[in-house]
Amino acid sequence: MTIIKQCVGIDISQTTFAVCICFLEDTHDHHFSETRHFKNDKSGFNQLLRWVRKQCKSSVETVYLMEATGVYYENLAYHLHKLKQTVHVVLPNTSKHYFSSLNIKTKTDALDAKILSRFGVERKHKIWAPPSPVLLELRNLTRYYVQLQETKTALNNIKHSKEAAYEVQSIILKSNRSLIKTIDKQIQVCKTSIEKLIANEPQLNAKVRKVLTIKGVGLITVATIIAETLGFEHFKSIRQVVSYAGYDVVERQSGSSIKGKTRISKKGNRYIRNALYFPAMVSCRFNPSLKSTYLRIIQKKPSKMIGQVAIQRKLLALIYTLWKNDSEYIEGYKKEVASAIKTEATLDSSN
Repeated sequence: MTIIKQCVGIDISQTTFAVCICFLEDTHDHHFSETRHFKNDKSGFNQLLRWVRKQCKSSVETVYLMEATGVYYENLAYHLHKLKQTVHVVLPNTSKHYFSSLNIKTKTDALDAKILSRFGVERKHKIWAPPSPVLLELRNLTRYYVQLQETKTALNNIKHSKEAAYEVQSIILKSNRSLIKTIDKQIQVCKTSIEKLIANEPQLNAKVRKVLTIKGVGLITVATIIAETLGFEHFKSIRQVVSYAGYDVVERQSGSSIKGKTRISKKGNRYIRNALYFPAMVSCRFNPSLKSTYLRIIQKKPSKMIGQVAIQRKLLALIYTLWKNDSEYIEGYKKEVASAIKTEATLDSSN
């Protein structure tokens, strides 16, 4: 029996990561190494490489597979890439479906690393390469913008509670107002930096301007979504994007006795959902096609929020489509196409 593939599966967290190697033989049988744990730092990375060299066959290419878990995987992925190792970074929703196909119910770091290593030898994966420095810079700025906005909201809540309280010292009120003023300035500085970064990149700027033709969608929203998805580089379908953002629908139903409410999973990128919240509200009022969709959805629904979430999903799908096709949004495009097809069919029948 000869080993034809070997993959190092890595389940990574903030401080440590679990590792297991899967070996695929020419008989299509698998066998696994022991599971090891290393620190998520440079010393841990070097220990990992030394251990892998002892375990793997030098005559067969060794690949590394990990999930895109927040930002925790990035340092290891960059380290391996610099050493010219083959790295695969998969979306969490992709590996989740693979786990489900194996009917895995137990979840531990060691088991996750083992299943990821098997995932690496059984499926084809795109080789990971570092994203554009511009997109990384944009992601840092857009995330900081959101964090500043959240800080301002927290300070405004403090302001409201202190002003409503009995005999609060003036020094507290002045301090609070000063902090809010400082945060406002920093929010403007961050927003200006985002605008300059996009303006200084002609190709990025041109594509962003086309996406901005969607009524109700602003520059910060588009910048956030493009930054969080790194230009949709690893996405092949709208369904993947929707799942990555946490808009995928979860149903809880079994037989005739269990009929839970349908909801979105929210197990996804919170920055994308945050960015789409207000644009969806605006689109429900001022974007004719999206407004009609919203009104149709909420007719028989107990909450208008269901319609809002549906519009958020639709906006995300629109942004993905325009970005991939490098095209502008055309109001009533589907209606125009349907009308043209109908007219053409009428002319054909009359001839």
